[in-house]
Amino acid sequence: MAETGILKVGMCRIHFFLVSLVLAGICLPSLLLAQLPARELPAALLQKPWPAKWIFMAGEDPKAYGVYHFRKSVTLPAKPAAFPVHVSADNRYKLFVNGTLVCWGPARSDVYHWNFETIDLAPYLKEGNNVLAAQVWNWGEHKPMSQQSRQTAFILQGNSAAEEVVNTGASWKSWKNSAYAPLLTNLHTYFVIDPGEEVDFNNYPWQWEQPGFDDSGWTNAIEISPGLAYGLFEPWYEGWMLRQRQIPPMALETQRIPVLRSAAGMQPPAGFPGESKSIHIPANTKATLLLDQTYLTTAYPVLHVSGGKGAVVSLKYAESMFVDEGKPAAETKQKGNRNKVAGKVFIGYEDRWTLDGGSQRTIVPLFWRTWRYLQLQIRTGAEPLELDDLYGLYTGYPFERKASFDAGVPELSTILDVGWRSARLCAHETYMDTPYYEQLQYVGDTRIQALVSLYNSGDDRLMRNAIEQISFSQSLGGLTMSRYPSREAQYITPFSLWWISMLHDHWKYRGDTSFVKAMLPVSRSVLDFYHGYQQPRGSLKRMPYWNFTDWASGPGWKAGIAPATAAGASAPLDLQLLIAYRAAALLERAAGLPALAAEYESRSEDLSRTIAAVYWDVEEELFADTPEKRHFSQHTNALAVLAGVVEGATATSLMEKTLAQQDLVQATIYFKFYLHAAAIKAGLGNGYIGWLDEWRAQLKRGLTTWAEQPEPTRSDCHAWGASPNIEFFRTVLGIDSDAPGFAKVLIEPRLGELKKVSGSVPHPKGEISVRYHVNSKGKLQAEVSLPEGVEGRFVWHEQEKPLKSGRQLLKW
Repeated sequence: MAETGILKVGMCRIHFFLVSLVLAGICLPSLLLAQLPARELPAALLQKPWPAKWIFMAGEDPKAYGVYHFRKSVTLPAKPAAFPVHVSADNRYKLFVNGTLVCWGPARSDVYHWNFETIDLAPYLKEGNNVLAAQVWNWGEHKPMSQQSRQTAFILQGNSAAEEVVNTGASWKSWKNSAYAPLLTNLHTYFVIDPGEEVDFNNYPWQWEQPGFDDSGWTNAIEISPGLAYGLFEPWYEGWMLRQRQIPPMALETQRIPVLRSAAGMQPPAGFPGESKSIHIPANTKATLLLDQTYLTTAYPVLHVSGGKGAVVSLKYAESMFVDEGKPAAETKQKGNRNKVAGKVFIGYEDRWTLDGGSQRTIVPLFWRTWRYLQLQIRTGAEPLELDDLYGLYTGYPFERKASFDAGVPELSTILDVGWRSARLCAHETYMDTPYYEQLQYVGDTRIQALVSLYNSGDDRLMRNAIEQISFSQSLGGLTMSRYPSREAQYITPFSLWWISMLHDHWKYRGDTSFVKAMLPVSRSVLDFYHGYQQPRGSLKRMPYWNFTDWASGPGWKAGIAPATAAGASAPLDLQLLIAYRAAALLERAAGLPALAAEYESRSEDLSRTIAAVYWDVEEELFADTPEKRHFSQHTNALAVLAGVVEGATATSLMEKTLAQQDLVQATIYFKFYLHAAAIKAGLGNGYIGWLDEWRAQLKRGLTTWAEQPEPTRSDCHAWGASPNIEFFRTVLGIDSDAPGFAKVLIEPRLGELKKVSGSVPHPKGEISVRYHVNSKGKLQAEVSLPEGVEGRFVWHEQEKPLKSGRQLLKW
């Protein structure tokens, strides 16, 4: 994902333009030092209210949109060897020490599990006077759907008595930055991220974070309440329940913008913007540039400017251009080939800045943006403007790509690359469905994204974070919300069931029984909720809320909901419940209550028999969506195989028909994960490479990430479409867990027409690597390497051989 401009020093990444970024208000992840494990926090901070207070500015609306600055000067007798502190804010903050940005946050969660960051300030402190300064902002009524909030506030707590001199309280100074206002854009669709920014730099307190800044006109902050750690109770406390951040700081990497697609009103120099080139814009000029990143990204745009007092600079962001159909924006939906811009219009959200004429100003929005295309519009006044540079700083969860796959087929490598990009852009402080439109952690998306993370990076921290955060959302008699964190409740009933499967996935590949045990009460409550809707034979009656299965279209389908009778009978819902019962039974036997496991197994068998009796159509030799047997879909039949309602030769025949029969309602890119998993389970995995027509079609349309749904799609980036980044490894290479925690390995390659394939996947104990060669007679030679202490089995054409730790050569 990174392009250029990164200097690696140990585990850190330091941007070459550090000084510029400090001025820009951008926090480099290399400066967010290793967090202290929670067990090392002083008992006083975990067992009683913090000495530090949440602070705000007197006389301001604590819930309204606003950007604020806080400062405190402290004198130290000597440069400390260590100076750990804990810091947080509502909504967000950036913390400076002596003019250097040291961290940002907090990692997104909810008010009852509010994150704080733990950092060591010692590298930025000195003997004598030191200045701590924070920028804190609240998006107010315009805050993202994913952003919970109580009110604007900031807190900083020293780790011990030695650091308490910096604790927040009334001794801190405060100031409201009147330069900022929200800039709203109506995209005529569900669009719930943070607003754009309109900033008048004539009102900006430049150098506010620097030690020499005069803050004598600032007012003393007001105290709201002490900090309080999660799990504590004080009858008077109605604030944030503080928990230490569980995920690493986000990556930050330079990305040049390679291509200028068009220019009007001025002619940039050759090489701009792919190279750092200064552009002179004369006074009284109107200019528009269309820039092409050439791939979708999530990044902070960075502009360096000088002069141009009174000039207005607008930057708009779009995933793609829209076909100009001569219709109003609300009716313009078609995007066509994403690489083409001719005959298209730009529709996207915007940041807008009014310049103060200062020299070497750096402009960066408070939060990251999503784009492939940028539209830069400049209107100068009486003074000319120098645009010294424009580039991006990619940001996202710091996944490292450790898996490899080489079949000698460039198209397959491209599919993996696009899937990996999709996964990266949909992973920040949480997983998210789409980085452009929503930035919400939906369970249906997240289950697939988490498996992509495990197979491609081996990093399960964001997955654990997601499982836990969704568990926090449980309400309404046991259901989890469909997405979380979220400031508004939404319930997609089956997503609570897929959460159980996600917990099972974590157990299968990581085997942390203590984590599973902590989550089982949520699993039980979900299934108790469903059990209340089961009829005597196990089938569900009408379920409340949004019973989304897939964005499929066809007879009986509406808003992603599969057909159901008036009484609510629906095979896809019954089958998703059956899958959850089977997963929960395994989890209960491993880490919970064996008696409850037996109960789930009993319910599973009853429900399985009912499904077979009620939904199987003897004439069609398919499972129908409803008992009336008028509607048939790939979804129901795939789920029947995954749930174990049919097995063996019957399952194979069923999935052959399900894949081939075009008059069935077809699965979209999201549900193809389950469709393909069912076909693989039924023994058809050798056909997997031939099932990728949807991905090939998207590549032909110029997409650089996987789209949400069939055209005209709203979102061009939904990582629920990145399932090939699972199946290339789990199915084609055939590498899978054969015991909880990947303690044993099953390798069963399904190469199809491929003759030479090699690759590797990360494992909790190291790496699993394979190399296959199938000769002209169909004989396989396999080289396999397993980590120390890991054993398993290799299956080829129903023949099995044992695997041991280390390198081994197998022949058939």
